Amino acid sequence: MSVSMSSRPWLRSYPDGVPADVAIPNTPVADMLENAVKKWPARDALVFALAPGHHKVWTFTELWDEIERVSGGLSDLGMKHGDRIALYLPNCPQYIITYFAALRLGLTIVQISPLYLGDDLIFPIKDSGAKAIVTLDFLSHKLEEVWDRVPHPIVIVGRLKEEATFIPSLVVNGRLKKKGFDPSLPSKIPYTRFRDLRRSKSRPAKSKLDVSKDVAVFQYTGGTTGRPKAAMLTHRNLVANAVQSRAWFVGAADGDEKVLAVIPFFHVYGMTVAMNFPLFYGATLVVSPDRPEPNSLLKFMVTYHPTQLPGVPALYAAICNHPEAKNTDLRGVKICLSGSAPLPVEVWKKFEELTGANLIEGYGLSEASPATHANPVQGKKKIGSIGLPLPSTESRVVDPNDPSKEMPQGQEGELAIRGPQIMLGYWNRPEETANVLKNGWLITGDIAKVDEDGYAYIVDRKKDLILVGGFNVYPREVEEVLYQHPQIAEAAVIGVPHDTLGEVVKAFVVAKPGTHPTDQEIIDFVKSKIAHFKAPRSVEFRESLPKTLVGKVLRRELREGTGSSKTEVSVATTAGASVPPAVVAAR
Repeated sequence: MSVSMSSRPWLRSYPDGVPADVAIPNTPVADMLENAVKKWPARDALVFALAPGHHKVWTFTELWDEIERVSGGLSDLGMKHGDRIALYLPNCPQYIITYFAALRLGLTIVQISPLYLGDDLIFPIKDSGAKAIVTLDFLSHKLEEVWDRVPHPIVIVGRLKEEATFIPSLVVNGRLKKKGFDPSLPSKIPYTRFRDLRRSKSRPAKSKLDVSKDVAVFQYTGGTTGRPKAAMLTHRNLVANAVQSRAWFVGAADGDEKVLAVIPFFHVYGMTVAMNFPLFYGATLVVSPDRPEPNSLLKFMVTYHPTQLPGVPALYAAICNHPEAKNTDLRGVKICLSGSAPLPVEVWKKFEELTGANLIEGYGLSEASPATHANPVQGKKKIGSIGLPLPSTESRVVDPNDPSKEMPQGQEGELAIRGPQIMLGYWNRPEETANVLKNGWLITGDIAKVDEDGYAYIVDRKKDLILVGGFNVYPREVEEVLYQHPQIAEAAVIGVPHDTLGEVVKAFVVAKPGTHPTDQEIIDFVKSKIAHFKAPRSVEFRESLPKTLVGKVLRRELREGTGSSKTEVSVATTAGASVPPAVVAAR
């Protein structure tokens, strides 16, 4: 290996078959999919299911044909290279088709959560300057409500029933109404039907792109710590992360994998790990717009036999805690990547015992497209670690007060990352860009340490650090202990003010169904495991914890007192854990 081990000591821990560096093709994102179409034209690319066993299938050739048609339709509407187009969609065919059709034209995708309404919806539309927005009928009414407060983009409306020809329209609309949604088309704003784009006979030439400079995606981030800002991810960033991910997945077979895509595509993790990377290498995506409830998750796994299940800790915890999981054959899945939030050790162990799958914890962030680290798929895993830097990725731990100073091995500091997946910067935020990009290094805001083998451990977020009488307490350390308690399904801790100590620890706990732990019992349990000053002084019981759409606990809302059991709709009471929704949940 030509790369210096002294400069990248983690390479000594790389498993066989994983290169130190990967060649990044000078190729736009849509071209990567077109290459897959040429290799696997008749293979199933997309299986869209409203319920297990009820689905519609697109081959790679059929999917690409739709992408070309919609690309023509967008061009007919006047969309051109450099324009921005917002996707206000759950996981559905319209999302995948528009995503690649827009990138083929050189447009920039603006990611908007389908849970957004009001000010949350207004902000990315105005901030990005989106020229168009694509949505579904039952979401369009949220856009109507804010229409007088936003510049008027071109509105393109799809219908879920048009993608679900395997189920009568009345049944599809009935399901939406039962969930509290109005499946009618908008009546107060001008719009174009998505189906009209599909009928376009135009075939515009692919836009000529500078893959290192042309921005493919505005990925909004910062919602857990402050006002969102758009990370500008180039075509090269996204292609690089897909290629890096493929090199890491030793043992995966191009053209022969099936991915259950239940994490949302509008989140950077879902976009790369559940959509781009699999499609580029010929995998079949099984997609549903519904929230991944544990009951349906088990049925999807039994019906479609996925070989890969990218997810978040809450999803794996929900499967583990489901009473029927032990009686369900879940052993078709081979590889599961957990990201977007720390994976509790107890969940990790229990899921692998239950399924036989290889569950690996990784790490990433929106500014890095997102993946930067992962435990080896084949090789030594270290439970509790985020693993090793991916190929062509450099990592170091720096002094939080001076990022030019690297910390000695084993000491805690702020994680910094450099590689081809790192963003250009934040859209219209030069000062905030300068704060996180230092001489090509992304300063992540996460406190980490690295062991003698090069495995990294996230201690916690810099901003979540709790100072108890001058002593550092990292929430994750306390949460790991709480998850060991046999009656706790979910837990999060924050610091709260204290007259003499400055701060003390407060725990928020979701008890497992049928259990009734007391606050003192929990406090004593933690004290029996770690230093007493790290133990919570108080415990608040919740039906659920406030989370982002991919399962990351919103400690900011807990600190502000705005989070409640209504923030996150809990899964079936038999599950004992909340799974982040993939589609708009009734409020």
